Parts: sequence; C-alpha cells; structure tokens
Amino acid sequence: MQVSKMAGSLIGSEIIKIGNEVNEMIKKGEEICNLTIGDFAPAIFPIPAELEAGIATAYKAHQTNYPPANGVAELRQAVARFTEERLGLAYSPNDILVAGGSRPLIYATYLALIDPGDKVVFPVPSWNNNHYCHLSGAEAVLVETRAENNFMPTAAEVAPHLKGATLLALCSPLNPTGTVFSREDLEQICDLVIAENKSRRPDEKPLYIMYDQIYWMLTFGETRHYDPVNLRPELRDYVVYIDGISKCFAATGVRVGYAFGPSEVIDKMKSILGHVGAWAPKAEQVATASFLPQTAAVDDFLDDFKIKVQESLNALYNGLQDLKKAGYPVDAIVPMGAIYLTAQLSVLGKTTPAGQVLHTNKDITFYLLSAAKLALVPFGAFGTADTSTWFRMSVGGASLESIQAALPRLQKALDALR
Repeated sequence: MQVSKMAGSLIGSEIIKIGNEVNEMIKKGEEICNLTIGDFAPAIFPIPAELEAGIATAYKAHQTNYPPANGVAELRQAVARFTEERLGLAYSPNDILVAGGSRPLIYATYLALIDPGDKVVFPVPSWNNNHYCHLSGAEAVLVETRAENNFMPTAAEVAPHLKGATLLALCSPLNPTGTVFSREDLEQICDLVIAENKSRRPDEKPLYIMYDQIYWMLTFGETRHYDPVNLRPELRDYVVYIDGISKCFAATGVRVGYAFGPSEVIDKMKSILGHVGAWAPKAEQVATASFLPQTAAVDDFLDDFKIKVQESLNALYNGLQDLKKAGYPVDAIVPMGAIYLTAQLSVLGKTTPAGQVLHTNKDITFYLLSAAKLALVPFGAFGTADTSTWFRMSVGGASLESIQAALPRLQKALDALR
C-alpha cells in the first residue's frame, strides 16, 4: 500500500515507545517507578475539585453539542481576564483560540505560518518541534544548548540561525528540562528577533516566535516566569502564545488548551482547526470558564499542587546529589519549574552484568528499566545525540514513595556496572 511521503517517513514518538515497554512490564505485575510520560496519575494528582464538579454539572446540563470553532465565548472571556490579571498580558477574547489541549494549537501555529521549506529554529533538547517540522514540511534548524546554561538557549547560540527563518519555537518552563529562561537571556533573544524583522523587506514574511508557556504557573522558589511581549511590547504582532490548563491543574485528559496572539494569525489558526475539528469538549470548556475566575480555589489548588510536585522533584534531586557525593557518575540540575528533573547518568561505555556494553542513551534507558525498575526518557528523544548522558525524569505519574524506593535500586544497578 502506498502512503504519502510525509506519512511514510514520519517517526514515532520515542517517549511513547518507552512508555509502552513500561506498560507491558506493569501488566506482568512488575512494580516500575515510571518517570517517563509528562502526565499525572489522578490518584496522586487529582484535578481541582471545583473543576471536576463543574464538568459534571455541565454534562448534566446537556452541554454536549458542538462548541464554537474558536471556543465558547465565556471561556475566551475568562482566559482573557485570567491572562491579564496573572500575567499582565491584555488580549481580546477574539484573539484567543481554544482547542483540545496545546498540541493542536502548536500544529495550527506551524500550518498557519510555515510554507514547505521555511526555516523553523528551535533549541534542543525540546519537545516535538522536530515532528511538527516534518508534518508541515519545514526545514528544521536545531540549536544545541548547554548544561552550563540549564539547557536554555542563549542569544549567541540562536543568532546565527535567524536570518531568513520564519519561526523561532521557544518553551519556558522547558519540556524536557524543567528549567526556565532568565530575564536577560530572553530579552537578548527578543532583541535579536526585533532586529531581524527590522532588516526584512516589506514583502518578506516576518520572523515569528511561538512561545509555549503551558507550565508557567508551575515554578518553584524564587524562580520567575518571563515572556516576550511583557519584556518587549513591540513584539506583540509576532508572538503566538501556547497555554492551557493541562499541566498547571493536572488536567491533561480534560483537553482544554488555548493560544493567543496576533489577530490575523489566530484567525487563520481558527480556520485550520475548524476543518480539523480539534475542539475541546464543550462541557469541559464551560467548566473551565467557571473555574478560572475562582481566584481562591485556583490559588489554593496551586499552592498544594506545587508543594507535592516540588517534594517529588526534590527527592530525586537530593537522591542524585547524595549519589554524586558518594562518587557515583551522576548529576542533576536544580528543579526550577514544570514536572521534570534533568538528570545525568555518565555510564556510557560501561558493561552490564549480562555483558552488554552501554553504547547509547537508549542502552542506558533499557538497562535501568530492567535492573532498577526505573523508567526514564533520554534526551535523545528530544533531538540531542544518542550519546548524550542527560535524561528527563517526570514526576507526575509516580508517588513520592515510589520515587524514594527507586533510588536504592538505581544505586544497586550502578554498582553492578563494570
């Protein structure tokens, strides 16, 4: 059977492959500390009670027909107020587009801005931009980042690649690292985009920024979230924001995401998703519209939620630092946001008890899955080389007790290498 060249050359998600392996082991009765998928176990991290009650109420009120293509008006109004009050970003409800999570919105951003062959610049590691480039026919321009800067891109790293590019795809807090932009780094990148657009002829397509801030409410300690338009208001016509409730309210399955940005771009994204039919369910939209204005309920949930997430991240971070102090070849970056810890396991070239040499980060991944019952995702799944020794640990699907129990198993598995 013949399929399109795009479909025939499409690469599956490495994260899903690892997740499927984990699920098969769990079905066989094995207890796995699963730190792979950027999801939440509802038994550990339930959605806000008010949101859950609102969804049930909306279904009982028969809110089950098609929603408007750009989202129900009450939700777009609630998002506009929420975004202005909490981020200082003032956008009209007409410039807000609701969809079934952030993925359709990212895809629509690509389709609205990218012609086949257009350049899309994005840092690695980062989530899924390589696949969206493939789907849209874009030329992917990968910018390698460094552990010394918490794997966040700098202006110096981005600058050589912006000439002639159509889109710069950025994310903060970053999936997969759980790190964030400093104010200075983001300001300098914004200034590069402003200068690049000023250098283009009127008949040239401008350089846009897609700014994925789906985790912006999940920052810890003194960490602050920064965004392009607040830092440089003159970028307002060139930034598409990706946002939603999936991560900050542990509501991944509720499927309510939203984007906002320049009217002309948002209108085209609306038309694209209207043909695709990627709407968020109407009842969930109605419930979210009711929940977002409940300031006390939102704040109470976030306060408790962030404490639990940070406890799990800190348990991993402190456990790895203890191993490092004991002489093990491991390290980790202090968690700053999202639900991810960036961990280093420098065991390439080591030999397992079964005689296998660990040549790649995939080899390390499957060795730890077997020997330590610990499931991680290598940065190789996020665009870096398969010899990178860095990994993503996602805490949403594992209990604190499971994480604590996995650390001695990790130590034992490291001890077994030679």
